[in-house]
Amino acid sequence: MASFQGVIGNIVYSAVETQKANYREIYEENCHRIYSLSFWMTDNELVAEQLLNNTFLRAFAGSNKPKAENIDRAFIAEMREMFAIGSLTLSSAVDTQISSVRSNMKRIHLERAVVQLPATEKLIFLYHDVEGFDHDQIGRLIGVTKEESMSGLHQARLRVRELVSRMQ
Repeated sequence: MASFQGVIGNIVYSAVETQKANYREIYEENCHRIYSLSFWMTDNELVAEQLLNNTFLRAFAGSNKPKAENIDRAFIAEMREMFAIGSLTLSSAVDTQISSVRSNMKRIHLERAVVQLPATEKLIFLYHDVEGFDHDQIGRLIGVTKEESMSGLHQARLRVRELVSRMQ
């Protein structure tokens, strides 16, 4: 007959292994997306890796099985510690007349332009145009209204066009 401690030990070991498998599955489903956002926000691989780790530590501290929205909230919390997130940093009026962008724009120009955006506009741009979030979701995540999210996206796109046209 198995001892009580042996049975309890097996139960605990089984529970720990199950939890590890759950963590691994959640991490693997979301790590590329969070790393990509982290890299775009920081333009630094080492800082992006640290943000990725901190995001998942925060998400798992809040829940044993965080959903993608919880992970995004953890990411935003980490971003708030690095950047002023929430208020739009561009004016709502059109800054300058945007020159037409040539159709032969290089990808590197677009990448360089995106990393130069102010933090809030960059997050809105990445969540909407790259990740496919709607403005309601973005507003809830970063603490702005739907209208502010829409305005921030418009401003980010204008700024990207302006920056790209200067690079060519």
